[in-house]
Amino acid sequence: MNKSPSEHELHAYIDGHLDADARVRVEAALAADPVLAARVAAWQRDARALRSAFATDELRPNAELDPARIRQRSRQQRARRLAVAASLIVSLGMGGLGGWQLRGQHLAVSDLPMSDALQAYRMLVMEGSLRPDMVQERPGELQTWLGAHFADAASMPDLQRAGFTAVSGRLMSTGEGPAAMVVYRDAQGRSITFYIRPPGREDYMLRPGERREGELMARYWSGQGYNYALVGTNNPDMERTLRAAAEG
Repeated sequence: MNKSPSEHELHAYIDGHLDADARVRVEAALAADPVLAARVAAWQRDARALRSAFATDELRPNAELDPARIRQRSRQQRARRLAVAASLIVSLGMGGLGGWQLRGQHLAVSDLPMSDALQAYRMLVMEGSLRPDMVQERPGELQTWLGAHFADAASMPDLQRAGFTAVSGRLMSTGEGPAAMVVYRDAQGRSITFYIRPPGREDYMLRPGERREGELMARYWSGQGYNYALVGTNNPDMERTLRAAAEG
């Protein structure tokens, strides 16, 4: 029996970084596991949405952040969710899976709290191929920049006691509305990101919590009309830092 692909292999598959043999093995595993296939389909959708937001180094025109445009995109994305997951499974020879069964599995995966924050960390920090919109040269510049785009939001976490300094920020657009990520780094080059976005069309506010996804973990919460997440690598030292920052 073939073992299930690791989280690293699944993300490499989504990013197109596997060789031909490894890709065949992953596709065979997806064909044999509907739950895993729906999970990967959700990740692929998130990656496509974020890559579309980062298609150029210039900010999107302001019209893209118009609330009516954002709500329209959100409705369209919701309508496409089942089709995206189903198309992946059909392409792997799984046409016999019931549509409503797939729908339930897919929405359970895609509705995990702040999955977009984890995906954005992978793209901005781990892949390192995107330029920031704002680089902090003097203390407080990033807070001013963030406040200009997210009125009345909570202040950025102060991570200096843990050795992390805010260095850059990036604006983006998601299915839930405009978002931003601030990157913190320490002297060892480790990164923590602070992610903020509105709660979406359904005004979905988060109870404080945490989740892990492969090599990453996130602490998330809501306040002052926005949802927030702190994301870092999944290890005990980082866990303590994220918890202290989220609760402080």
